[in-house]
Amino acid sequence: MCGIVGYVGQEQAAPILLDGLSKLEYRGYDSAGIAVSLQSRIEVVKTKGRLQVLDDMTDSGRAVPGTCGIGHTRWATHGEPSTVNAHPQYTKDKSIAVVHNGIIENYAEIKEFLGKKGYDFQSQTDTETVAVLLEYYYEENGRTNPLEAISKVMNRVRGAYALGILFADVPDTVYAVRKESPLIVGRSATGTLIASDVPAILKYTRDVYYIDNLEIARLTETDIAFFNMDLEEIHKESVHIDWDAEAAEKGGYEHFMVKEIHEEPRAVQDTLGTCVREAGGHYHLDMSAFGVPEETVREADRLCIVACGSAYHVGMVAKYVIEDLARIPVDVDLASEFRYRRPILSPKTLVIIISQSGETADSLAALREAHSHGNKVLGIVNVVGSSIAREADYVFYTMAGPEIAVATTKAFSTQLTASFLWAIHFGQVRGEIDDARADELLRALMALPDQISRLLEEKERIQWFASKYAAAQDTFFIGRGIDYAISMEGSLKLKEISYIHSEAYAAGELKHGTISLIEQGTLCVCILTQPQLYEKMVSNMVEVRSRGGYLMALTNVGNYNVENTADFTVYIPRTDPHFSPVLAIVPLQLFAYYVSCAKGLDVDKPRNLAKSVTVE
Repeated sequence: MCGIVGYVGQEQAAPILLDGLSKLEYRGYDSAGIAVSLQSRIEVVKTKGRLQVLDDMTDSGRAVPGTCGIGHTRWATHGEPSTVNAHPQYTKDKSIAVVHNGIIENYAEIKEFLGKKGYDFQSQTDTETVAVLLEYYYEENGRTNPLEAISKVMNRVRGAYALGILFADVPDTVYAVRKESPLIVGRSATGTLIASDVPAILKYTRDVYYIDNLEIARLTETDIAFFNMDLEEIHKESVHIDWDAEAAEKGGYEHFMVKEIHEEPRAVQDTLGTCVREAGGHYHLDMSAFGVPEETVREADRLCIVACGSAYHVGMVAKYVIEDLARIPVDVDLASEFRYRRPILSPKTLVIIISQSGETADSLAALREAHSHGNKVLGIVNVVGSSIAREADYVFYTMAGPEIAVATTKAFSTQLTASFLWAIHFGQVRGEIDDARADELLRALMALPDQISRLLEEKERIQWFASKYAAAQDTFFIGRGIDYAISMEGSLKLKEISYIHSEAYAAGELKHGTISLIEQGTLCVCILTQPQLYEKMVSNMVEVRSRGGYLMALTNVGNYNVENTADFTVYIPRTDPHFSPVLAIVPLQLFAYYVSCAKGLDVDKPRNLAKSVTVE
């Protein structure tokens, strides 16, 4: 959610902080601020609203001297969006400044304790209690040991947090602390940096350290040291990030979202390339690098897929595909519900956690819940070294590269691709798919990147249609089977970036109440890619049309008779029906994108949303 950046080194800090924060705008925020150490005092500049306001206030950072500082973009939780509630939060004398991602659950209790000690508070935030509590413990040890004060705060507070901290008494040092919320550290040519996500520091370094739970990092111009809560120094190995800086830039596109849609062919191709091999004109899978024992797959009594948001929709598609190809029962759970329903997991159940960021709070908690039951976990994530990647027993990295837009596109497609690869692998290991069938399926997968590219060539038609429906109030997406699963994602895309009320329904459920909402001109997007369900879907479309609905159909090339029923039709290339979601989602993503553009909305940063949901 919120963004954190910190720098200490030879260069002026403020411009680097603002540049890093600009790379984290996709995370969602409503205020921004920076704090810079200036010879035993801390200069703080912050504002409500967009980062551009802060940039203008500081002349792009040039008006704030100093080579050591921290910055933040805040997504409001405790206290309304305002300058007072913006981060950094600081003590009354500005001797300590703090930026914070996460939620301090016992902040009210701490605030009451500190109030009785005579401390005052200026903001409504939970973060200010951290700054003041640091001051209390720092004063207690005679203002001699910042690390000791930080350790005592970590013992006192409850909740999730990533912290960047400045002490005026130590003007050339940045401290970083992590519990649950992600935080990374890197070394550039001129100094050291902290950030809540890779794009913020990718311009300066590609080798980063991941701070683990309940660890502290101390950064100076030339040194990075790590400590546990007992203040024992610990050693860490850096992780190399293969993304280049250009991958996190718009590259001439108007928005990151449309750029990332156009990157889907490459992202799908790269994900396939991790394990699809060709020899003698035949394709086969090599999943040995991911470490899942074949015995675990062969003896699994079921799979439990756990995810949030779009990744949950991937899980719904995967359920249909895995059950059909591998004949393993599959449950799909929302991560936010999974751990609170006391799940029943047998020792032979394999749990699969899907997350783009690898830091999704509910998904990470579900992983730990699965481990508490003794179950093995396969993580499907996009970010190397992320929390889920490090805590899962087995990891499959999707190869989407950095995804900046809040609304996921290419990461979603690579997650679908990953689920198809695992479905084929599970089917082969369990004897449901022979080598010839695997070759056929893999051949279809390998054709997908070119097919997506061809779909993107038709974007002008979708843009034209989207412009006609930018004023829609209600939209319905319907489908059956796999098409119902992908309609859920199409509906989510539209609502999250266009703010149009949209719902997805299994088409067979229309007559059970929902059809009463269809009236003259109501847009209904109908997905028909499954041959065995095509005629039933056409019947559902007729029902909608007879009640005045306006029909957009999305079907396979060759199903031209659908035009007798639909008002507007989009065709996708033919593929194995199991894999049609990778193609079907592209026109739906483009439709949502162009509707949002037609409404003049901020496509990449939709209101109230954040890219990485690191709190419950």
